[in-house]
Amino acid sequence: MIGGLFIYNHKGEVLISRVYRDDIGRNAVDAFRVNVIHARQQVRSPVTNIARTSFFHVKRSNIWLAAVTKQNVNAAMVFEFLYKMCDVMTAYFGKISEENIKNNFVLIYELLDEILDFGYPQNSETGALKTFITQTGIKSQHHSKEEQSQITSQVTGQIGWRREGIKYRRNELFLDVLESVNLLMSPQGQVLSAHVSGRVVMKSYLSGMPECKFGMNDKIVIDKQGKGGATEEAAGKSDLGGSGGGGGKQSIAIDDCTFHQCVRLSKFDAERSISFIPPDGECELMRYRTTKDIILPFRVIPLVREVGRTKLEVKVVIKSNFKPSLLAQKIEVRIPTPLNTSGVQVICMKGKAKYKASENAIVWKIKRMAGMKESQISAEIELLPTNDKKKWARPPISMNFEVPFAPSGLKVRYLKVFEPKLNYSDHDVIKWVRYIGRSGIYETRC
Repeated sequence: MIGGLFIYNHKGEVLISRVYRDDIGRNAVDAFRVNVIHARQQVRSPVTNIARTSFFHVKRSNIWLAAVTKQNVNAAMVFEFLYKMCDVMTAYFGKISEENIKNNFVLIYELLDEILDFGYPQNSETGALKTFITQTGIKSQHHSKEEQSQITSQVTGQIGWRREGIKYRRNELFLDVLESVNLLMSPQGQVLSAHVSGRVVMKSYLSGMPECKFGMNDKIVIDKQGKGGATEEAAGKSDLGGSGGGGGKQSIAIDDCTFHQCVRLSKFDAERSISFIPPDGECELMRYRTTKDIILPFRVIPLVREVGRTKLEVKVVIKSNFKPSLLAQKIEVRIPTPLNTSGVQVICMKGKAKYKASENAIVWKIKRMAGMKESQISAEIELLPTNDKKKWARPPISMNFEVPFAPSGLKVRYLKVFEPKLNYSDHDVIKWVRYIGRSGIYETRC
């Protein structure tokens, strides 16, 4: 596994050094400094092989974290550990900077002792670590016997992401469905490529060790219920948070998904039900990706006409494609202009438009726009004469926006909480579900 871990500043000086295996010598430190940090050409690859030694490195501001090994290790796991290490350090002392690392080097060595054992990653959940490694780095020798037994069960037990004995006056559960819709469309309106990347972020303030069950309108789940009869959760239970605003799709086909470690994967494979004991506070419950039957919130219709060699006429129409009761916000359309543009005259029906010479683009901003509406912008672009015979490449028109629904059509069908030990039921938990769709790379060729 990992033979050593080194943290460098931008000069190549070693701030933290921990060697776990005998096959990693001091010369490995110098090799990374010379071949990566002080390299003449920029090193783009996150993995560098020097003299049969592999260096897995990530950079945070002006700090390098490098994991070193001579074995054939799982690269994805090493990077997952490095990113987790960054998250843990951020949780303990904020921004990862040279000054903070020097001020907290004792604490970092304590964390490394707990997180890595002979080069093998162990418990790296911040909540669990904070129970026995305090903010100032003092070890937990003053804990009572009861607290020590809780720490032992949490570190060695199966539920390392949540401690026992959590109590809240009011039990609340917040669920955010955050989606990013990506599109490339031809000038004629044909979809060339489209996909949605989504995240389900949960913020839980629940007492005890609650068991949660989360259901969505996944196509496989719906098909199973159609063949085997409606399940207990679906019977008489309406969708949480409404239809999601997209157009009321019955089911969606999820191409791939990944889950937080608290989700019981065996149950998901067998029953397609997402059951878990949630971490206290905020966590990313799952990530997913869909490519079929995507609701495109906006359609961009471009019209570019060349009037001689020194003038362009541009007209862009945007149409919103969602329920009239919903409002899109933070709408921004970027219309590219040629490099030899000398002046631009803009007329827009709604919002504000401005030509930005430094970005070679007309930027059109609209604060809000309701569903099933359209708006347009017209521009006359004056061009300087040029000897270049190359035609203008016509870069695509890009768009940014935020809508209050999930473009994939995902719905939260139910969200149940069970806590047998404490005296509260599913009906006592206040649940909030929010859908937010944002633009990723949303482009239309012109």
